[in-house]
Amino acid sequence: MSVTLIFKIAAVGILVSILSQVLKHSGREEQAFLVSFAGLILVLGWILPYIYELFLTIQRLFAL
Repeated sequence: MSVTLIFKIAAVGILVSILSQVLKHSGREEQAFLVSFAGLILVLGWILPYIYELFLTIQRLFAL
């Protein structure tokens, strides 16, 4: 995992939290939830290959 991925995740977290707070204060709580959900899906899409690689490594390690 590279450092740039960590910075991307941090940037998405900061942007999502700011947008979510702005939308909540303007009374658009449904859109705030959707922004948070979209950020979560985006980050999960980025880290999913690393999780898959981790499970493959564990499987090879224990020869399952």
